[in-house]
Amino acid sequence: MTVFTHSDSYSVQLNEAAQFIQTKDDFLVVSHIQPDGDAAGSTFAVAWILSSLGKRFTLVNEGEMPKKYMYMAGSQQTILNYDADAIPLTYKYVISVDCADFSRIGRVNQLFAEDAAILNIDHHATNDLFGSVNLVLAEAAATVEVLYDLGKVLGISFSNELNICIYSGLLTDTGGFRYANTSPKVMQIAADMLQHGVKGHELAEHLLEKLSYPQISLIKRSLNTLTFDSSKRIGWLAVSLEDLQDSGASNDDLDGLVNYPRNVEGVEVGLLFKERAGGQVKVSLRSGGTVDVAHIAKSFGGGGHIRAAGCTVKGSLHEAIESVVKEVGLALE
Repeated sequence: MTVFTHSDSYSVQLNEAAQFIQTKDDFLVVSHIQPDGDAAGSTFAVAWILSSLGKRFTLVNEGEMPKKYMYMAGSQQTILNYDADAIPLTYKYVISVDCADFSRIGRVNQLFAEDAAILNIDHHATNDLFGSVNLVLAEAAATVEVLYDLGKVLGISFSNELNICIYSGLLTDTGGFRYANTSPKVMQIAADMLQHGVKGHELAEHLLEKLSYPQISLIKRSLNTLTFDSSKRIGWLAVSLEDLQDSGASNDDLDGLVNYPRNVEGVEVGLLFKERAGGQVKVSLRSGGTVDVAHIAKSFGGGGHIRAAGCTVKGSLHEAIESVVKEVGLALE
């Protein structure tokens, strides 16, 4: 396995993060609201790392962890749902993974003690360094890539369960190793995981290929909304609350929908508008590379990466579409 070298600043961050974990105990581990594959993989990867070190910890997420990611918990790890489980404690030591800013943690922050120390582990360029200790590498394809490096610094033995979490996070955040963030380092880590027994083809089938009937129903409905601007450089889909209800789909079934407009020939920015209760619309943005969608998302209070970002806009679906498409159009000028 190749030994990776890092900048001095990243090496310092890795050592500070390792010291945070080694010198403390009884951690609260959190990821962002509506976790994706990297957030789930990072959450459970931290659990396996802490387990190997004999540390106590509690995993909590705002809302339920999507069932399709629960295989990463194995038979030992449990994750609590802040919205459903009574959690009477507050925690002095917090490990946050894959959260670009503090607000992405959601209501779970109510479990933080007033003097909580936070280890912020992430890979988003827009991360605002909200932690007491920050381990953030914007060049990383996924937060699990950073955790792989941290595991090496901690000197832990990488279990099969941990390897599965790391591979899963890399697989999902690189779009099956197809996106521009698929670096040589990503492929070398993936190869390391495969050499140690991870069944990559089975994970790809489970995470990227299989579709539920509600998901297919939602895809059919959403494709009827496919729209392009006059230049056909911007394409978007819209999913209403009614669409979700009638299809029987959940928010988890929205994964990958934004790629449909983005993959149309000539489209430089693909958008997905998802109506939420309370007069809000969640927006996913994907770029072919000419537009920094993280900058656009940030202007609406969101964030992310140059090619993949997200934000939440107040208003109706129509209002959100109008305002975001206009901003993307200006960026394309």
